[in-house]
Amino acid sequence: MLSILGRPASINVRKVLWLCHELDTPFVNPPWGDGDPSRELDAPAFVALNPNKMVPVIDDDGFVLWESNSILRYLAASRERVDLYPVAPRERARVDQWIDWQASDLNPAWVYPFKSIVRRAPGYDDARMVASSVARWTELMGVLEQQLQSTQAFVCGDTFTLADIPIGLAVHRWFATPVDRPTLDAVAAYYERLSSNEGFRRYGRNGTP
Repeated sequence: MLSILGRPASINVRKVLWLCHELDTPFVNPPWGDGDPSRELDAPAFVALNPNKMVPVIDDDGFVLWESNSILRYLAASRERVDLYPVAPRERARVDQWIDWQASDLNPAWVYPFKSIVRRAPGYDDARMVASSVARWTELMGVLEQQLQSTQAFVCGDTFTLADIPIGLAVHRWFATPVDRPTLDAVAAYYERLSSNEGFRRYGRNGTP
């Protein structure tokens, strides 16, 4: 059985849990990194799986893989879910484009304000950094707004794809973080559209920011 190592509250772990729901793939979820001393991420047993000491890590019948978006791509491709991750190069590239945008542009923008406002993490108490990060976050959510105005449905078009998993979770974090937000009608409609998806309700809009 597929093993997904990582605390289930982690946004990156939740990506993989949600996808497994879409794939109807059974899994176990040992909650490494949840504060239990026996499951610390610097434990030799975990470091042997991922030297970066980060979750999630999967073990799929002996195949070990880390990096959440790589895991998403592998699982969708290995389960031959071409509806989620197309085979045609241009269609696949469009899905990859938005997955990579979420990781390289959108995610870094919300890290500082989220850790400051929601997590109250030490070292994240610079009000100027919060303000500048929120401004960048807002700018990037405007990029998503334009895309969703164009598709009027999901990130890559009329149908749900792999890109909607990381971006859907990021949109949930946008609405779950108490910052001043402009009105983004297409993003709000997308959020409600995703909320009809059982996997999103279970692993996204589930009370965990």
